[in-house]
Amino acid sequence: MICILPINTRCQIGIISINKTSNEFLAELEHHDWYRQEIGQMGEVRKREWLATRVLLKALLGEEKKIIYTNSGKPYFVTEQFYMSVSHTKGYATIIVNKEKPVSIDIECISPRVEKIRDRFMNKIEENNLSQKNPLIHLLLHWSAKETLYKFLDQKEITFKTQLHINPFEPVIDQWANFTAYETLTEKHQSFTIQYNVTKDYVLNFVY
Repeated sequence: MICILPINTRCQIGIISINKTSNEFLAELEHHDWYRQEIGQMGEVRKREWLATRVLLKALLGEEKKIIYTNSGKPYFVTEQFYMSVSHTKGYATIIVNKEKPVSIDIECISPRVEKIRDRFMNKIEENNLSQKNPLIHLLLHWSAKETLYKFLDQKEITFKTQLHINPFEPVIDQWANFTAYETLTEKHQSFTIQYNVTKDYVLNFVY
């Protein structure tokens, strides 16, 4: 299953279910010579994730594009000036592309495992404002939002707990909504509006 979400005339998001084998995903692509060498040493799970994003990108843009990566791991196209961001989680992958400005996206499956690492990214103010109604979803949204900001800022050293800050909000389920955040890593102290959606399987955050 592929879902395409047009944000505006310059920006769109795609989400794909990773529910096929790597060979099945590869069969949906034409430029096998681009991919075989790249995936040769990967395990099956990683192959499926990697190829699913290429199938999704083809659906988004109408043709296959070769992706390369910066030293920090940020993806970009060789031949065209598109901004893009990629994320995957258990069972899903997502891509955001924008012709005009940088973007970032993150998707996380709904799982209590995030509770084990909350001390790494939740500061006292965020903990004090954690939702009583949907604490796990709220926690996941904080983690996913900070992952999104980390990729957007593209800095080697970021401390999630003390340099990325989520302003208080109450999460909503099954509809698009937004909240605000800011960073204290750079001198700019940039503010962000983060768009999000919560489904029964995952939370999705992006900035554009």
